[in-house]
Amino acid sequence: MTAAKEQLLPVVSDVIADLNHKPGALLPILHEIQNRLGYIPPESVPLIAESLNQSRADIHGVISFYHQFRSTAPGKHTVEVCRAEACQAMGSRQLEAHAKATLGVDYHGTTSDNNITLEEVYCLGNCACSPSVRINDEIVGRVTPDKFDQLIDGLRSQTLEVL
Repeated sequence: MTAAKEQLLPVVSDVIADLNHKPGALLPILHEIQNRLGYIPPESVPLIAESLNQSRADIHGVISFYHQFRSTAPGKHTVEVCRAEACQAMGSRQLEAHAKATLGVDYHGTTSDNNITLEEVYCLGNCACSPSVRINDEIVGRVTPDKFDQLIDGLRSQTLEVL
């Protein structure tokens, strides 16, 4: 285990200690680990299983069943494409194909530079401005492939400015 991953385990242990006494503690534990770390490290599964007296397979099964749980670290930025009906009617299927091709990843994937993670979402509540995407915490409406490219170029230039 790398030193960076070893630094995550105290956070996991703290979360488990804070929440394992609650009835039905597994989901609150998983949510809190992901809130604090951005994902649920695979190395945390044995700790969670032991503390809740469950099997590792049970814990892994819950993590893999719910699509909002991540077992890998997300990129610096998260881009979510809305797949709800209103957005689909306005071209989100074409937008999602363009997004995947532009970023070179499928949903739940992260670009090779660890800058952008692509996710799907099933309604952003911005139906009147379909199709919509959310970039980090900002919802953007009426996104065309060209507008998507401009948004991604902006994210990439932010990364270059930091360097």
